[in-house]
Amino acid sequence: MIVLDRVCKSFTLHNQGGTVIPVMQDASLVVAAGECVALTGVSGAGKSTLMRLIYGNYLAASGRIMVGDVDVARAAPRDILKLRRETLGYVSQFLRVVPRVPTRAVVAEPLLTLGVPEDEAFARAERLLARLNIPERLWSLSPTTFSGGEQQRVNIARGFAHDYPALLLDEPTASLDATNRDTVLNLIEAAKARGAAIVGIFHDTAARDRVCDRQVDVSAFAPRAAA
Repeated sequence: MIVLDRVCKSFTLHNQGGTVIPVMQDASLVVAAGECVALTGVSGAGKSTLMRLIYGNYLAASGRIMVGDVDVARAAPRDILKLRRETLGYVSQFLRVVPRVPTRAVVAEPLLTLGVPEDEAFARAERLLARLNIPERLWSLSPTTFSGGEQQRVNIARGFAHDYPALLLDEPTASLDATNRDTVLNLIEAAKARGAAIVGIFHDTAARDRVCDRQVDVSAFAPRAAA
């Protein structure tokens, strides 16, 4: 479902004389349907960079990044947007929403975008919010005023509203208490059971051991020094 083939990435520092910083070389990875792969490595090794490459936020210098039948490394912007609507979900560490939009609408938005009837989309959103212990009195309020833990749970609810065939998870259990952490891990296990391919960053080692099938150390993709 997710295939990276010899992906390379560098950053150009335009404000420092155009200095080119290579950050990843020949990154290759295959994630099957129903599999959860954890990205590991020291801070700065490139875990978040690899996730952003898969999501299309960063442009690869070379190589292929296949999500289903779309090569994210070469796809047109409209095709990447379509991929994100239908196929590839992303739960980041930070909730970014338009101010004043009610929480239930934030969570329902991925379904509404796909044309799911409004009553069905909002019902799904409310079930997820209730499951993640967001009080009903908050559903009509903007989540921008919520605590960090509440915002993270809204972000997770939004990421799991649609049954994406592929998911990217960036520290999904961060800022969560034990009860909500267990709920999120149950959601991940259910996504795997229905066949979702998942790539995640899990600093919570117990969570990683529970839901991940294997680990990939991204330090192996560090650029090699020239001979």
